[in-house]
Amino acid sequence: MGREEQVEEREVLDSIFPEEITANLQSTNPKLLPTSTDINETEYRVSVLLDLPLDEEDTNEPPTVILHVRYPDAYPDEAPMLDLSPAQNAAPHPLFSVANDKDTLLSGLEDTIQENLGMAMVFTLVTTLKENAEQLILDRRAAKAREHEEVLLAAEREENKKFHGTPVTRETFIKWRESFMKEMEDERIRQEEERLAELKKARVKEEKKLTGKQLWERGLVGKVDEGDDEEGGLAEGVESLKVTT
Repeated sequence: MGREEQVEEREVLDSIFPEEITANLQSTNPKLLPTSTDINETEYRVSVLLDLPLDEEDTNEPPTVILHVRYPDAYPDEAPMLDLSPAQNAAPHPLFSVANDKDTLLSGLEDTIQENLGMAMVFTLVTTLKENAEQLILDRRAAKAREHEEVLLAAEREENKKFHGTPVTRETFIKWRESFMKEMEDERIRQEEERLAELKKARVKEEKKLTGKQLWERGLVGKVDEGDDEEGGLAEGVESLKVTT
């Protein structure tokens, strides 16, 4: 009974995948690969070309996955034996690798296999494999876009720091106030020192001037007649005065 169901399934697959069955998988263009390939009566390969939406950042050709199917005698009551391989000579895709993603993709078929035991399931497995592989690439596209967006946002944040001051907190205010008060005190001390220096300088200059008494005692000023202008007499004596320091 298992063998009869296997033959029927292959006939259905031939109608779904109408490409000519051939053993040639050497084409470098995945679009020219046959959809299914017979190896023997119970084993064949299905070429699964992924269908991806256009993306400005990802201009690579969509990858192709080769699904190897081998029927055990009791299939479909027993799960088929599956394997995956890349299309021969196909260009590598930056977001997908059959070698690296095979375990993930095969494990993603386990639930489908269990749900369809007792029924022909290869077409469902092909559909599930295709959807899972496409979603894997789309998720990586989205992650790459988020990473790129984060880089742009980080650069923008760094640029915006130039236009924003340090946020004011209680700690930063106290620190600023202490610095400001110290600066004001230093300025007050400086100004006081300058004022004292000016006073000292003026006092020295004042000491260098001789008083009228000193001028009289040193005989530098003559007697002033009552009729004479005291201010004039004093001025005449002062005119001839030379003070040396």
